[in-house]
Amino acid sequence: MRSTGALFEDIALAHAQRDGLQLIARNFNCRFGELDLVMRDRDVVVFLEVRYRRSQGFGGGLDSVSAAKRDRLSKAASLFLQANPALGRQPCRFDVMAIGGTPDSPSIDWRRNAFDTQ
Repeated sequence: MRSTGALFEDIALAHAQRDGLQLIARNFNCRFGELDLVMRDRDVVVFLEVRYRRSQGFGGGLDSVSAAKRDRLSKAASLFLQANPALGRQPCRFDVMAIGGTPDSPSIDWRRNAFDTQ
């Protein structure tokens, strides 16, 4: 059986692809953690963090991306770009896709350019 995280990553990937983004990499792992989805939006490299929360009671998926998590994502993205130098000169952005609900009826809140790395 697939994990809940993988199931909701599939939903996020399909949603982003319907919006015209193309998959570059999935689940890139390094010492700083994991990049869920790395995608291309025309000439922009998009690092897409997928956050699933069954309940929005204690803050949703967007609220769960703390300053420490943003720092780890930024460092992981830097390593990804070093490993893929052809993408290193492209503009980049960090998106967060918060998904709630059920796999059959997900609610999606996609924040493009959700945070800066500076």
